[in-house]
Amino acid sequence: MGSGFADMTEHKVKFLPSGRIVFVQDGETISQVARKAGVHINASCGGSGLCGKCRVLLESGTVEGGKSEKLTEQDYASGIRQACLSGIKSDLVIRIPQESVLDTGVPDTAVPVRHKAGMYVFDIEQLKEEGIFASPVDKLFLELSRPSPTYSIADAGRLIKGLADQYDERGMVVELQVLRRLRRILREDDFRVTVTLSRSVRRRFRTRVVNIQAGNWTHRNFGLAVDIGTTTVYGQLLDLNTGRVLAEAGDYNAQMSYGEDVISRIIQAERPGGLGLMQSLVVSTINGIIEKLLDSCEVSRDEISSITLAGNTTMTHLFLGLEPHNIRRSPYVPVSTFFPPIRAGDDLGLDLERHAVALVFPAVSSYVGGDIVAGIMGSGMYRTDAQTLLIDVGTNAEIVIGNREWLACAACSAGPAFEGGGITHGMRASAGAIEDFSLNPQSLEPMNITIGNKSPEGICGSGLLIIVATLFEHGIIDQQGKFNRGLKTPRIRQGRSGYEYVLAWKDEIRGELDIVINEADIDNFIRAKAAIYAGIMTLLGNVGLEVTDLEQVILAGAFGSYIDLDCAMTVGLLPDVASERVKYVGNGSLVGARMSELSNHIRQDVVDVVHRMTSFELSGVDSFKDHYVASLFLPHTDSSLFPSVKKRNTP
Repeated sequence: MGSGFADMTEHKVKFLPSGRIVFVQDGETISQVARKAGVHINASCGGSGLCGKCRVLLESGTVEGGKSEKLTEQDYASGIRQACLSGIKSDLVIRIPQESVLDTGVPDTAVPVRHKAGMYVFDIEQLKEEGIFASPVDKLFLELSRPSPTYSIADAGRLIKGLADQYDERGMVVELQVLRRLRRILREDDFRVTVTLSRSVRRRFRTRVVNIQAGNWTHRNFGLAVDIGTTTVYGQLLDLNTGRVLAEAGDYNAQMSYGEDVISRIIQAERPGGLGLMQSLVVSTINGIIEKLLDSCEVSRDEISSITLAGNTTMTHLFLGLEPHNIRRSPYVPVSTFFPPIRAGDDLGLDLERHAVALVFPAVSSYVGGDIVAGIMGSGMYRTDAQTLLIDVGTNAEIVIGNREWLACAACSAGPAFEGGGITHGMRASAGAIEDFSLNPQSLEPMNITIGNKSPEGICGSGLLIIVATLFEHGIIDQQGKFNRGLKTPRIRQGRSGYEYVLAWKDEIRGELDIVINEADIDNFIRAKAAIYAGIMTLLGNVGLEVTDLEQVILAGAFGSYIDLDCAMTVGLLPDVASERVKYVGNGSLVGARMSELSNHIRQDVVDVVHRMTSFELSGVDSFKDHYVASLFLPHTDSSLFPSVKKRNTP
């Protein structure tokens, strides 16, 4: 009778170029082991074997499986395997290809240079000018009377009376953690204390005393603003007394190893133990950013009073440990769209002291989340009379139309093309990514501009847009994205996925493969841009507006901040509007989180804005499909919708 231990064979796995070594059980997949080792491998499909992105090179050892239709016979013979399909059967040495290795530099939180001058942000100076610069978490200094035979009220009563007499703060609730320390702290500096107050956005809810310190510490009051992105997480350290940004830092969301899109992560969260894993991964990412911020400014953890976070609905659910299961299932119902103030340390596991309060941006629906609400706040569109279109382009494009009187919103799934996903040589916007492109009209030879001026390694989203627009403008591809077979150049050739254009020869870049863009890539791009344009036109139609009624267009997000406006209109990604009407908010989610962290009035506005936003589910609107089909051309089946493009392309 077997003991059951015969199959528990242990293998040594070494990952290159990092040199990390782990010991694993027989049969575990390379992707599972890489996650345990903290080694990133691209996995757009979350490990289902469909995307083919998790290619690794087997330098020594034996695996079971690892082959699919995504690999050629030549790939397989050279040692290439799909990590998610490869069961480990011996000691291994695995080399992670460059496209999977995350850029070790901290992601830039600044708005890219291309549009920095055009930024449109509701900033801290406006808060001060309007008299609404008042942090949701405030510090007040009190000098209290000592106990005596004639004035012997309880310590808590003495504190509450002092707040009422000296600052007209009434209806206080003193938290238990403060009561436990109150006797000692009051007497450390002869009843001179600093109290930290957490204010509610609604008057009917009481202000809470969340911390107490001996002496006067009102000059040391700091907060954090965090954007929880699907790909990257960004944070800022703020001086709550002055509104200054003291430091900023970012990192890749550690959940990426379980899929690059929200659906893959929801599926992972539905598995046993998956939700806890997803929550711990994003919390560890945020904790790492907090450590960087504090170390850079010599601010201690007990000086952080609050942290404000914004993310899409799925990211918010995973961060809070809420089951996201029904976000991806019709009728697309989240657990909640509003969230109370939360203990950042005790309840969420953030590496902050017990008194620190976490404030989480509310969402509107399953696919219009707190990040777009924060973008509305940061852009200031909810305060203007101008008819405004706000759009955040990503895997899911969030669209908002309106002004101070009304707001309508919708989200549409564009797919990962604008973040480098679903493209043969797609990659994130990191070193070596082609971000700009031009063409010699006579020779059809390319000029590739890469991030960091390195040899080309792939194509990022902004580069993809420019490449497709340039190929179209020069007649190399037609309205359907098909290559002109009659052009005499070795750059255009038959490939595995239809005809393709060679952007860089492998011999020139010392790579393993030529870097190309093919008809399948262009088709993915066209479908992505069609979804966004159709979403814009459908939402405009539902509120009774035309493109000509738009007085300003605000672009948000990393892709939106670095978008080439002419190219976006050339391919029909954005409606044809005058360039002077277009503004750029950069990371609108982070801007909005910062504004909310600095002003309780802004937090009140957030609640009001969410309550008056009308959300449209585009899949239930008949006109969306019609707009989508009409947009599956460059730039559109109706060229009259793009007069400036037609004018530019007319000899």
